[in-house]
Amino acid sequence: MREQKPKERIRNFNEVALGLTEEEAVAEAKRCLECKRAACIGGCPVEIDIPAFIKLISEKDFQGALDKIREKNSLPAVCGRVCPQEDQCEKVCILAKKKEPINIGALERFAADWALEHKVAKYELRTPNSERRNARVAIIGSGPAGLTCAGELAKMGYGVTVFESLHSSGGVLVYGIPEFRLPKGIVESEVDYLRGLGVEIALNVLIGRTRTLDELRKAGFGAFFIGIGAGLPYFLGVEGEMLNGIYSANEFLTRVNLMKAYLFPEHDTPVKVGEKVGVIGAGNVAMDAARSARRLGADEVSIIYRRTEMEMPARIEEIERAKEEGIRFELLTNPTGFFGDADGWVREAECVRNRLGEPDSSLRRRPVPIAGSRFKMALDTVICAIGQGPNPLLPRTLPDLKLDEDGNIIVDKLGMTSIEGVFAGGDIVTGAATVIAAMGAGRRAAAAIDVYLTQQA
Repeated sequence: MREQKPKERIRNFNEVALGLTEEEAVAEAKRCLECKRAACIGGCPVEIDIPAFIKLISEKDFQGALDKIREKNSLPAVCGRVCPQEDQCEKVCILAKKKEPINIGALERFAADWALEHKVAKYELRTPNSERRNARVAIIGSGPAGLTCAGELAKMGYGVTVFESLHSSGGVLVYGIPEFRLPKGIVESEVDYLRGLGVEIALNVLIGRTRTLDELRKAGFGAFFIGIGAGLPYFLGVEGEMLNGIYSANEFLTRVNLMKAYLFPEHDTPVKVGEKVGVIGAGNVAMDAARSARRLGADEVSIIYRRTEMEMPARIEEIERAKEEGIRFELLTNPTGFFGDADGWVREAECVRNRLGEPDSSLRRRPVPIAGSRFKMALDTVICAIGQGPNPLLPRTLPDLKLDEDGNIIVDKLGMTSIEGVFAGGDIVTGAATVIAAMGAGRRAAAAIDVYLTQQA
């Protein structure tokens, strides 16, 4: 897929990957073998009929291809950009055994982008019965799990309202993923599609504070889905971590993405980025933070990671793009403390070199500090991207809601929590995972809510 050149893109927040042309998409689609028992469908968490939509693209029926995708996936333009297809559907493509697999993600994106470019809006509701039409469902959180659940329920005929605590819908899609990887306009277009299905979006509503679950029950909602994600950042717990200039990745990316700090002073939310930036961690969030800092003017940006590149959890394409943009990689390195100046601003990190030992619970080789290897690294901005956990704000308002030892919501095999009629899914249940995994959870929850409400009728 065509991309902006590295020297150009580090000076802007425009999308890096530029998509396929019609000719490229049709040519790629014609490579598909149309397998009778397509393994790619089983590799997709939302079970898109991949061979069917690809065949439609090969026949230049682009609207038909999008309709086929939307039978299972309400957010194709999002998934075509951020879903890790290389580890899912493309990984099991039969062509992957001998040559390149079909570029399923690029084709999904193409179908969605074609509709946007041609201003196509086609909303088809499955025929609902009268009982379903009268039932209302409240979705708490407008991230990928919540939006997917909302879309599926709306297509079944339910009245659906999504409650979002922030001023924009999309959850992690808008506050966590940078514009150059997932433009905000793309997310808004997907939300508009859901609105076209009849989904209501209520912004600036913090359930548990602005309104309670009991109040929503009294207002007529018969079932609930909690999809609030994992928004509580983890920190290293080392000396000096509270110095000025040290961010959690959540705060840094929220300022940059949702609050448009990259457009300061046109937008009035600044974000301070120094000359030497260190990003702790090596997942997709770390790559997003590092690449954002580079675009915001940092002279030197380093990924500081305690293992080797082989163990990095980030997508390979994001690692490669970071390298192309001049991001440095300090591998087998772990910060043990931070030190600042007289005004309380971070100025350097003390680090230790590691070697890899035996595998740990993650099945990756455990980093072991090397004696006598401590050294200092000059840094004036640090971004901690070592993961995040469940935000406790909503669970604390629900004393009957059962949580596991990590604070994640416990659900049964159908996705229902310990509270009758309240379902949950996505990162708030599993811990931080992928966008498409959250969407799969939202889709399964919608089916379970349908069964539950049908039984209640």
